[in-house]
Amino acid sequence: MTPPSPINPAASVAQSAARPVAQGAASTVGDRARRRIARRLVPFLFILYVFNYIDRVNISYAALQMTNELQFSSTVFGTGAGIFFIGYFLLQLPATMLVELWSARKFIGASLILWGTLATMTGFIHNATQFYWIRFLLGFAEAGFFPGAIVYLTHWYTKEDRAKAVALFMIAIPMSNMLGAAVASVLMQITWLGYSGWRWLLILEGFPSVLAGIFALYYLTDRPKDAMWLGEDERRWITDKLSVDQAAKKAQAKMSPWQAMRQPAVILLALAYFCYITNSVGLGTWLPKIIQRISGLSTTQVILLSGIPWLAAIPMMIWSAWHSDRSGERRLHAAIPILLVGVALWMSIKAGTNILLAIAAFSVATMALYSFPSPFWALPTLFLSGSAAAATVALINSIGNLGGFLGPYVVGYLTDKTGDFNAGIYYLCLSGVVGGLSVLALRRSVRADA
Repeated sequence: MTPPSPINPAASVAQSAARPVAQGAASTVGDRARRRIARRLVPFLFILYVFNYIDRVNISYAALQMTNELQFSSTVFGTGAGIFFIGYFLLQLPATMLVELWSARKFIGASLILWGTLATMTGFIHNATQFYWIRFLLGFAEAGFFPGAIVYLTHWYTKEDRAKAVALFMIAIPMSNMLGAAVASVLMQITWLGYSGWRWLLILEGFPSVLAGIFALYYLTDRPKDAMWLGEDERRWITDKLSVDQAAKKAQAKMSPWQAMRQPAVILLALAYFCYITNSVGLGTWLPKIIQRISGLSTTQVILLSGIPWLAAIPMMIWSAWHSDRSGERRLHAAIPILLVGVALWMSIKAGTNILLAIAAFSVATMALYSFPSPFWALPTLFLSGSAAAATVALINSIGNLGGFLGPYVVGYLTDKTGDFNAGIYYLCLSGVVGGLSVLALRRSVRADA
């Protein structure tokens, strides 16, 4: 039996002293890498998502003039607004797999150029058929951007930082609605060359996406190992940290994409996201028309009032992501807000024609609505990785975004049938309740830090 080595006090002290230094050095490298990644990627992806969402939802502001000029019924407009998500659905899975297996930089850049061109062309439509086709193709062009960006962030952010990164990225949704309202209030007053303001709104808001797409091809980097804007030690640090995250999920990583997509948790997440998108797109599409009906105000006043709920959503969205990361809890942070959406929309009906109470209720609804996605998108990347995670994110997002067709369509159809928006809002209330219950039905094991 080998006797124990004698204790060397000098060596012991040296090792004890060296350990904090090494840990401190690693922490310094990690902090530098985090800061540089955050400064480089999140603001740019945020801007791209603002363009993405503005080109998608500016039709809700254009509707204040377009539906009268083109003689569109509520059903026709709701169908055209929603058919975007049919094209969106069809390309989701292959597009997101391309981001994972090919190149996020090339795919995102090409998508921006294509959807910016189609968004501009929307300003030249003259009938319902053209409206349906251009919206379908726009959805097809935008399909891979959001799920691709979510997957792309997993290439750069560790599980501890992911929800905050997603939140900072997704602030673009309420921000785009708020900025879109401000810009629309100006552009809708233009009548150049005999074209109405709604046409110029759609034409002019498409150009920035084309320019941003060209720039993205040069600016984005696919993986940390290729990032010459990081130091060598920083590239090594983030690569090692991400490798640890991947190793922690190696049991689930053995799943193929098709096996992963059949998991009960994935099905529940897809249903929950379907309900969220039903509310998000349904409310976003119809909010200006609802406020116009309630208030009887001018187009400019209606557009500016429509921006208030989205402004209110931004701080709550940031707080929800921060608190979810800090506590390590995801499930309740996603379930409770989507349940509250249903309650807040019910309150908006009870407000009647009182525009102040209605705006307050819609503000509570948007605050709850946008507290949901950041903790929600941390859930699938908790138990899946690699191509399985990419396929699952695409599946959840594609099925969920079918709610983007159903929400606007059902609200428009019920409005034509009943003569007011209440029945459609009740439908959105129900979607919120079902979405919250779907997240609560997830196993408690899907609560750990993602």
